[in-house]
Amino acid sequence: MTAHAREPRSRRERPAKPALARAGIVATAVELMRAEGLERVTMRRLAQELDTGPASLYVYVRNTAELHAAVLDELLGTVDLTPAGDDWDWRDRLVRVLTSYTHVLFEHPGLARSALVARPSGEHYLDLVETVLALLSEGGVPPERAAWALDLLLQFATATAAEQATRDQAVDAQDDWDTLTAALHGASRDRHPHIAGLATELLSGSGPDRLAWGFRVLISGVSAAPRPNAGPPEDRQA
Repeated sequence: MTAHAREPRSRRERPAKPALARAGIVATAVELMRAEGLERVTMRRLAQELDTGPASLYVYVRNTAELHAAVLDELLGTVDLTPAGDDWDWRDRLVRVLTSYTHVLFEHPGLARSALVARPSGEHYLDLVETVLALLSEGGVPPERAAWALDLLLQFATATAAEQATRDQAVDAQDDWDTLTAALHGASRDRHPHIAGLATELLSGSGPDRLAWGFRVLISGVSAAPRPNAGPPEDRQA
């Protein structure tokens, strides 16, 4: 080995690390999630990926929960907010938007469960909220009712995706389904007559058709059910 090869390399000769920025941190977190799953997207693991210390990240992201919310917001940029069909009314377009949102969560099981408690507040989330509210307004839903409906519709979509993700990852999911199927079909007509008569229907309609039907049920309810007044019961009109 030559004397030149033994000489330590000066820090000044090493390539400078790119400056940290929130957008770059979130983009790296998304790549990490795609490669290793959301459970591996921690501040410490992300710091390793960015060749920095965890303390440096806290300047841009407060904690792992905020990081996961930012990852969710980034992926919400792929939701189709402008579905179009020649004979689609506002309900059809709203169902399509909500279905697109659900499918984004379907593609990322860990994110679906995290979305139940994550609080995204980025531009993509605001775009989704604005689109849902605009479609409800187009359908004549009063603003105060639409405000509550938004939460209900997104909760249904998120919970559906989280439930499906949990089932898909369960090692005994098929056994559980087979057990439930046998229990419903074997229900006593004397003790559980409604179950016995509807066993096949109770297990039918999985997939996009049932998801879309669920959205339509909620939309119909929102259109028909007035929101209660916010004041004390004695102050409410009969």
